[in-house]
Amino acid sequence: QVQLVESGGGLVQPGGSLRLSCAASGFTFSMYAMDWYRQAPGKQRELVAVISSGDSTNYADSVKGRFTISRDNAKNTVYLQMSSLKPEDTAVYYCNAFVRFRQYWGQGTQVTVSS
Repeated sequence: QVQLVESGGGLVQPGGSLRLSCAASGFTFSMYAMDWYRQAPGKQRELVAVISSGDSTNYADSVKGRFTISRDNAKNTVYLQMSSLKPEDTAVYYCNAFVRFRQYWGQGTQVTVSS
């Protein structure tokens, strides 16, 4: 059974940093791309960052240069390092994987950027 469990969210001041983690289980983690999405109140869920099985990365324009996605295949974990955070980064952040023709989501972790 595929499971994705996010952690690391919280309240941070503008300009601060946070690192999100997503622990995966139930599939061969190293073989699959992993994504981070976010959803702000009243807005659609949007793709933030992607990392392929070969460690290629892509980012939404709104986070380029501030966020870094990485993975540790030995720990079955994907990370999202967020720096220079802005109030508009406030959202619930979700880990995502497309495994065996199905899309899986974690439960989400809240990130609030506020002074």
